[in-house]
Amino acid sequence: MKKYFLIALIFCLSFYQAMAQTGTKERIKVYSTALEGNLIGDLAEREVTVYLPPSYQKNPDSRFPVLYMLHGFTDTDSQWFGWENHWINLQTVIEQSIAEGLSKEMIVVMPNAYNRFKGSMYASSATVGDWETFVTKELVKHIDDNYRTLAHKNSRGLAGHSMGGYGTLRLGMKNPDVYAAIYALSPCCMDGGANTNAELIKKLETLTPEQLEGANFFEIATMATSAAFAPNPQNPPFFLDLPAKNGEPQEDVINKIIANRILNFVDQYILNLKKLKAIALDAGLQDRGISEATKSLHEILESYQIPHFYESYEGDHLNRIAERIQTHTLPFFSKNLVF
Repeated sequence: MKKYFLIALIFCLSFYQAMAQTGTKERIKVYSTALEGNLIGDLAEREVTVYLPPSYQKNPDSRFPVLYMLHGFTDTDSQWFGWENHWINLQTVIEQSIAEGLSKEMIVVMPNAYNRFKGSMYASSATVGDWETFVTKELVKHIDDNYRTLAHKNSRGLAGHSMGGYGTLRLGMKNPDVYAAIYALSPCCMDGGANTNAELIKKLETLTPEQLEGANFFEIATMATSAAFAPNPQNPPFFLDLPAKNGEPQEDVINKIIANRILNFVDQYILNLKKLKAIALDAGLQDRGISEATKSLHEILESYQIPHFYESYEGDHLNRIAERIQTHTLPFFSKNLVF
């Protein structure tokens, strides 16, 4: 009898512990004046998923640091947080990390950066809107005003994957007064030129708004890049300039695009990067191109003697991201944010 009682007790304790590790998530809408009037007509009111850790409801006097997470190109916050099936469920990842004692409890916030071009690049453009101001100023203020945050930079982190990794580096190095620590996972768009493939450009030159949703990855990526970095208010219906026209490269447009590659402007923000408490970046060895560019950024940071964490691991662009967030990203912020 005593044996069965102990088994039942252990089961109950295990069940209670599992329940104690479960937080809550909510999908809210945040209105952005910075995104008002964007030329492509995307809504200025954006969906945002907010994850509240297990202790948030249990301890009404407690306050928490905030990790802002940026999703990748073609993705949404809804996909990442399990509102729909996807290759990752960030809530599950967070709670597994907490349950294993790898990370501390924090609020995690992800804005929906999916637009007509399937990704904003977290840039500032008349065509797509001022995403830099929305993410770094308006969203931060909304979260601090409406949730029990530790509302200062030392308790605020920024991380992201792929396009979100690019956004993390771009916004992090420009806003060391907003974030204390940044972590870029497989950041895209750090080097390289602009796509001037003649066949692709010819198709895009005749693309209609009705056909935009059906564009393939390379087509929509080219459009998104131009919308973010080569806006043109005099060129409807998409209000952008492509890197080639009538079969000829447009050097002025190409220059605008490559000027926004991380490796091409990071030297201008070295003093800002030195103001961050902690920097981390990683990429899978099989994530060709991105892996090499991430290593190049690591070497630049080393040359300026900026302390940072860098790792190149066995993996591709997606297959180990959930694991990396669980075992590296969340512990990184648990160590480097003020709780």
